[in-house]
Amino acid sequence: MGKVKTHKASAKRFSVTGTGKVKLNHCHRRHKTGNKSGNKLRHLRGSAYVQGKMAENVKALICK
Repeated sequence: MGKVKTHKASAKRFSVTGTGKVKLNHCHRRHKTGNKSGNKLRHLRGSAYVQGKMAENVKALICK
């Protein structure tokens, strides 16, 4: 039986914290920011956490 490989696209977008939470950075911050309000850009600045079943799915993709 072969090795379980890491899904590289997911590994570049998500990371697992020391407590086991799945962390991600917000999208829509690269370009066309002049059309977005400052309030929206401020909320997109920080990172966020994946919740629920989606977190389990992401962990399965980026398992090591």
